[in-house]
Amino acid sequence: MASSSQPILTTSWGSPVDDNQNSLTVGSLGPILLQDSHLIDKLAHFDRERIPERVVHAKGAGAHGYFELTHDVSKFCKAKFLNKVGKRTPVFVRFSTVGGEKGSADAARDPRGFAIKHYTEEGIWDMVGNNTPIFFIRDPTKFPDFIHTQKRNPATNCPDANMVWDFASLVPESVHQFMFLFSNRGTPANYRQMNGYSSHTLKWVNAKGEQFWVKLHYKTDAGIKNFTDDEACKVRGQDADNATRDLFNHIASGQVASWTAHVQVMPVADADKYKWNVFDVTKVWPHKDYPLIPFGKLVLNRNPQNYFAEVEQSAFSPSHMVPGIEPSLDRMLQARLFSYPDTHRHRLGPNYLQIPINCPFATKVNNHQRDGFMAVNGNGGSSTNYEPNSDKQSPLQHPSGQLSSYQVTGMVGRSKPQHSNDDFEQPRQFWLNVLDDNERNHLVNNLAGSIGSARKDIQQRQLDVFAKVHPDLAKRISEAIAKKYPQQKANL
Repeated sequence: MASSSQPILTTSWGSPVDDNQNSLTVGSLGPILLQDSHLIDKLAHFDRERIPERVVHAKGAGAHGYFELTHDVSKFCKAKFLNKVGKRTPVFVRFSTVGGEKGSADAARDPRGFAIKHYTEEGIWDMVGNNTPIFFIRDPTKFPDFIHTQKRNPATNCPDANMVWDFASLVPESVHQFMFLFSNRGTPANYRQMNGYSSHTLKWVNAKGEQFWVKLHYKTDAGIKNFTDDEACKVRGQDADNATRDLFNHIASGQVASWTAHVQVMPVADADKYKWNVFDVTKVWPHKDYPLIPFGKLVLNRNPQNYFAEVEQSAFSPSHMVPGIEPSLDRMLQARLFSYPDTHRHRLGPNYLQIPINCPFATKVNNHQRDGFMAVNGNGGSSTNYEPNSDKQSPLQHPSGQLSSYQVTGMVGRSKPQHSNDDFEQPRQFWLNVLDDNERNHLVNNLAGSIGSARKDIQQRQLDVFAKVHPDLAKRISEAIAKKYPQQKANL
């Protein structure tokens, strides 16, 4: 029985529940009655507790905090949340693994999602990135096929090295990201001690209308910490939720997780003459060409109160932009502008932006969208639901939302990106100049352990790809495969 200090248990429609332990039956031995509305409501809601799982980034963790502008970047960007040094904007950040299901291990070898929802006075800006500055492919038509290779074999329902390396060996642009993934960077120790990147090129526009191509980097203030493959295997067996637990406990203890935000800025005119396609997400911009410019601090200091409401229902999209931040010609980004909201509408419904964690609460939404599943914000009331109209209270368009102009020309057709032919120079520099001897050893052993599980013809084709990166890399992988799998004779 509820005491005077405790609330009364109710049904979902607010009626008091007299007995929550016994269903409504015909006597003590009789059948349950369909008229037990409380029971039916409980079961029906329980049957629908699981919304569709994300196709990618299914498992994640999140936290609240703020973004603080620390350096003036108004000469590059007119966004209002970047208009005053010291200004703080509320944020929610979700970290995730990419390929695994919702119950997979946090320490799996996988890229990590790094998504920041900024609740600005001009609406939501979602910075939807990863913990790597590059990606596996540069054209979105390959994306469903690539993700299928990272999931389960349709016949065995098991992960399949043949699928992974068959695709990779036939799509050599992927070699850069695969080298990142199979280095120790592919197994971050936790979410706090890894970097985040926009990966894509974005466009910033200032108040004068001047345009700049930019890439964003979020450098962890705690220092990078990665697991070796052996350490990651051990952690996966001990605690499948190690990174989720670490983030929650760290913030619950009164500490913060923080990153310093940097931007690389390229004048728009530079893009045509740069040595690489600046919109190719398989490439980085060397810092010596476009140095990192610090501009802000990302701080996480508050845990979610309810995982489902705030983390599972959070919905990010690179199409959620504010004036001053615009898309680039990056093909992968162009497709994500459509694909992310599309999957949210499937997973959460057409009104997913009314869910509190996704709601742009720092501004007021005024539009003519109505109805659909879960319209919970008054559905526009009695206001006009079409435009143009003669209603003096109806919202009007405003020039502040106008996008900058950018001329593009060319023949319509399925064309390859310009000057994206060299897919091996940057991974070669990663092998020679970024990794140290110990990290190179780990990369070789990690690759050999995975490639060695694939068919011999696929192994050889992938070794041929690595030989184009550097002959020594391919030779060492081949030797490591022979050592790990003595029954094979993997000769380059």
